[in-house]
Amino acid sequence: MASLISLRGLHFAYANGLDVLKGIDFDLQAGDRVALTGSNGAGKSTLLRLINGLETPNSGEIHAFGAMRRQEKDFRDVRVRAGLVFQDPDDQLFCPTVAEDLAFGPLNLGKSAKEVGEIVARTLELLRLEHLADRITHKLSGGQKRLVALATVMALEPEVLLLDEPTNDLDRDTKQHLISLLTELPQAMIIVSHNHHFLNRVATRQVELSDGVLIEQAA
Repeated sequence: MASLISLRGLHFAYANGLDVLKGIDFDLQAGDRVALTGSNGAGKSTLLRLINGLETPNSGEIHAFGAMRRQEKDFRDVRVRAGLVFQDPDDQLFCPTVAEDLAFGPLNLGKSAKEVGEIVARTLELLRLEHLADRITHKLSGGQKRLVALATVMALEPEVLLLDEPTNDLDRDTKQHLISLLTELPQAMIIVSHNHHFLNRVATRQVELSDGVLIEQAA
């Protein structure tokens, strides 16, 4: 079976010359829910951004959804099919209300107003956010913003979810709902988190980013 995402020999260094990734090899298969762990500064968020084309590797190959991805234009399709939920939801939310934020992506994909309305309603229901539909986005709590950021990505109906610290600012009940939701979704996932209880409940595989390389962890 062909991988949804395949990385080969991926190297990345910051502008100051600090090497972060030193030859990453990785494959994401359909149905995988991969926990990506590692110390602070190991490059976990950077790896997600490379997959999504928001950073450019110094060398190596990124294959996504059956094609080599090299240039900016190659990643426009990837960003729809592999939805990245940022660690800071304020980087993701920019429309006045929650419903408008959810509608933005589908509208830009050319969906009709009727289709967008159905997508927004369905996504809000899935995440139990119906009561927030008309709320002003920047007045939400940190946990509410995090769930709305996830909802904006889910509204694009991606094939892969790239989740960067998805449990930050969530209370216990909301974390439990998120666990139930993620384990029932069909999308493949890469999940960055320091919450090991959460990862143990959700992930089917674990890889650790250490000294610039990925190490597959025993089940």
